Amino acid sequence: MFDEISPRYDFLNHFLSFGIDHIWRRRVVSEIRKRFREQLSSLQILDMATGTGDLAIAVARLHPAHIDGVDISKSMMEVGKRKILSKGLGNVISFHEGEAEKIPFEENSFDIVMVAFGVRNFEELKSGLQEMKRVMTPGGLMLILEFSHPAGFPMKQLYSFYSKGIIPLFGRLISRHKQAYTYLPETVATFPSGDAFLSILGKLGLRKLRQIRLSGGIATLYCAEK
Repeated sequence: MFDEISPRYDFLNHFLSFGIDHIWRRRVVSEIRKRFREQLSSLQILDMATGTGDLAIAVARLHPAHIDGVDISKSMMEVGKRKILSKGLGNVISFHEGEAEKIPFEENSFDIVMVAFGVRNFEELKSGLQEMKRVMTPGGLMLILEFSHPAGFPMKQLYSFYSKGIIPLFGRLISRHKQAYTYLPETVATFPSGDAFLSILGKLGLRKLRQIRLSGGIATLYCAEK
């Protein structure tokens, strides 16, 4: 599915979110800057479910040592490769084919492991999160940016209408894929967001758990340390 929608994926992301997704990614950049202010140039970073590399490209502005992006979709990463070359980031960001449940790196390889809007697509959520923890250095930071469920009025009602009606309609028309943008609200609806997700991270032995709700709860940034 992601291979098929890759040519229009970036446009749809920015169009359907009214560009707010850029703001959400900048919050990830801000958290990294605050946590590693004196170590930015030495950071080794893993971007899981990297897709076309938007999060990796956003974080590259911090000038880390290197960012490795991993995804199961070759076509998405091909789009990403063209983007990083056009931005002169070919020496900073590398892409690798792989899945979350079998990350192709050794233990304790990365200071930061991050994922944006991909963790809900893991085939085995807990196994994927455990693998992310495995490749983190002790004291390393895990950052997970994901859609969540707004709870307050009127955001809850507006988001429900938008996600179930508008996103599938325009997603289908623009991507020309019948299931892709019906799949998105379905996975968001079933994902264990908020305190339920923090509980999963805690049971994996991660510590200093935090959640930062963004845009009225449409998205949440989860932070944890190894």
